[in-house]
Amino acid sequence: MPTTHSKVPLKLLNPGPVTLTRRVREALLREDICHREAEFSALLAEIRARLISVYPQAANEFTAIVLTGSGTAAVEAMVGSLVPKKGHALVVANGVYGERMAAMLEAEGKTVHLARAEWTEPMNLAAAEHILANEQGITHAVAVHVETTTGRLNDLPALGALCKRYEVPLLLDSVSAFGAEKIDFENWNLEACAGTSYKCLHGVPGASFVLVRKTAFTTRKSGAASFYLNLFRHYAEQQRNSSPFTPAVHTYYALNEALQELADTGGWRSRRAHYRELTRQIFEGLRGQGVEPLLDLDTPSSSVLTAYRVPRGCDYVSLHDFLKESGFVIYAGQGKFAGEIFRIAVMGALNSLDIERLLTVTEQYWATKSVPSQESPTLSLYPRNTD
Repeated sequence: MPTTHSKVPLKLLNPGPVTLTRRVREALLREDICHREAEFSALLAEIRARLISVYPQAANEFTAIVLTGSGTAAVEAMVGSLVPKKGHALVVANGVYGERMAAMLEAEGKTVHLARAEWTEPMNLAAAEHILANEQGITHAVAVHVETTTGRLNDLPALGALCKRYEVPLLLDSVSAFGAEKIDFENWNLEACAGTSYKCLHGVPGASFVLVRKTAFTTRKSGAASFYLNLFRHYAEQQRNSSPFTPAVHTYYALNEALQELADTGGWRSRRAHYRELTRQIFEGLRGQGVEPLLDLDTPSSSVLTAYRVPRGCDYVSLHDFLKESGFVIYAGQGKFAGEIFRIAVMGALNSLDIERLLTVTEQYWATKSVPSQESPTLSLYPRNTD
């Protein structure tokens, strides 16, 4: 049996899975049902309706397709199915997850035009516009909403405006944003966005989804090279509230309950406000302890996650283990940031008292490493209104 070192219940500060609320956890205990029975059809129909209702702007033109798989499965289904087999995709990447989408498309033999930026930089919109203006046959633009490599909230209004101007539909990885950040389904020229159950929606791993503009299914054929991750196949079945393959039924129960809980607690705007308060509390608390954020101080970050540099004289592994002993799980850096940064997400059943205790524990850790605290001015993590 797996065990944890901590003597207290763990609070997950990694970017999914999340610490569950009681009502979502209890949803996993509901009755066993067969996915070919009417009860599952009703459950699937309810989930699809609730997903669309998270962003009412999507209600008329979009449909929700639910998949059994991680957020990566939803993203691969989206870009693989909607970019034509001979299509050309502009991929705007400034982190691991943008580059991962480029790799997905290349694995399917599709042409990728990459507008790359350094991982600590905003999206390279100048390069993106150059590609849109000069490359022939660009069928889609592809981008990440919240790049959890660094915690950056990408400038989707600006990219969406480019997509609209050049009449190129946008495919958006909203895996770490859906349910907590703004999504403008019209002004961003959005054709589809991918999300998952176990991040901002506070469900459990095993279910993901794609919201797709309905006309995508009526005006073209699938570009999917995958049998399982073919959105056209899933769409045809889910129009009858059926599934072409065996779904993770109890995970779907939890997703449905999580969506209801999101609605009951004020929707995505309320969740974003809650995340922002917790993120600000962490940001200002760690700054006061002498810990530097990875991104520039005047750069708007996501409400979901922020990244910090491991202070000199410390190391990520011992920091992680010290915090875990006290009941907190943080997240390491990826790629070139491995060992250099740590990341803290605020999704799931967390509150300000949890963050207060976290900051007490981090201060105790720095003391063991003789890291001096410093007084810092109060800094706003969100210097402008991004609505």
